[in-house]
Amino acid sequence: MKTVRLIIKGKVQGVFYRATAKDIADEFGIKGWVKNLPDRNVEIRASATEEMLQKFIAWCKEGPPKAKVDEVIVEELGFEEFKGFSISR
Repeated sequence: MKTVRLIIKGKVQGVFYRATAKDIADEFGIKGWVKNLPDRNVEIRASATEEMLQKFIAWCKEGPPKAKVDEVIVEELGFEEFKGFSISR
C-alpha cells in the first residue's frame, strides 16, 4: 500500500471532476480525498496498492468527458490511512 498526492491541472473545475473521481476511486478501492484548489486545479490524496493507483492515475489524466486535463503531477508520500474516499470543500 502507498499514498500519492496528485495535482490535476487544466479545465478540471465545474466539469464533475471531483464527483467522477470519487466514483472511480470507490470502484478501484482507493481511499483518500479530492478537492478543488483556489488556483482552479484539483488536488487528490489517494492510498491503495501500486496497481490500483496506476489505474487511477491513468484515469486522472483523462478525467470525465467535459474535463480537459493538461497535466497531472504525482508526488509519492509516506503511507496514510483513510476511512474511505471523500470530496472535500
